[in-house]
Amino acid sequence: MFGDRNLMRSKIMAEDPQRNFRSAYYEKVGFRGVEEKRSLEILLKDNPLDVEKLSTFSQRFPLPSMYRIHVWKVLLGILPPHTDSHALVSRYRAEQFEDVSSALTAMRFVNAATPPTELYLRMYQLEIQQLPRRSELRSPVGGDEHFLAVARAMEEIVDDPVDCYWMIKCFVNQFNHKFGDSIPHLPKSLEHFLSQEDSGLLAHLKASGSLASLPYSLWFRRCFAGGLPESSLQRVWDKVISGSCKILVFVAVEILLSYKIMLMGINHPDGVFNFLSNMPQENTDAIVTKAIDLWHKYCGTPMHSV
Repeated sequence: MFGDRNLMRSKIMAEDPQRNFRSAYYEKVGFRGVEEKRSLEILLKDNPLDVEKLSTFSQRFPLPSMYRIHVWKVLLGILPPHTDSHALVSRYRAEQFEDVSSALTAMRFVNAATPPTELYLRMYQLEIQQLPRRSELRSPVGGDEHFLAVARAMEEIVDDPVDCYWMIKCFVNQFNHKFGDSIPHLPKSLEHFLSQEDSGLLAHLKASGSLASLPYSLWFRRCFAGGLPESSLQRVWDKVISGSCKILVFVAVEILLSYKIMLMGINHPDGVFNFLSNMPQENTDAIVTKAIDLWHKYCGTPMHSV
């Protein structure tokens, strides 16, 4: 993939001999992301920002951690393309956050002891006009539990409560709006690509009855929130936020491939489900890297002019 990335640079990776020499040198000494970081900085100086170019960049390259939150906010529509409006819009976002949270406090849905993720859920419910009656409040189920899983993960990534709420809200809205119709079809896509990569493992999962009961909600409804540590998860979310839900399929495929030996020794669906729902966390960065390679292998690399 790294070779492909160098071959497919376009505008932001201009065909400049001096730049090409620098890129080769940086990669040789282990600073592969230096040129990508500089290219992103160039994009972020545009006014207005070109959202399509930022999206394509995020699809093709890993986002530097120092710019990730800002780029996510632009891609999620929290900040507008016109950078001279960012301060004003941020102030409006903060005021709306305060208004909604204060309303919930006044209605006694939340108080000072309410966990932030529950506050975010009630704020979201109020804003989409689905806040239950106080007498009907219950433990979160279904979509609410998916929301809370995303919220808990986002809380580990984003420090500021206002930014955190807006990013949870817009992430969930964007995901449901863009990919809601595609989610039911992702398990079939997983089966297809796993058949290409390891038909023996697929046959075992089918024979044991495990294929139908893989943790699809964790993988595809929650976008791996709660299943991957945040250091790995945010690299997956770079791709989801910039426009691809198919990356989720390849992460799932790579998890199955990575734990093939363990899975081949389990012959009961519950055992497979429990293992994959609580899989070890130490190898996840390598899994995500391989999954992104696999995604590019089957789906190609975005080639819009950037």
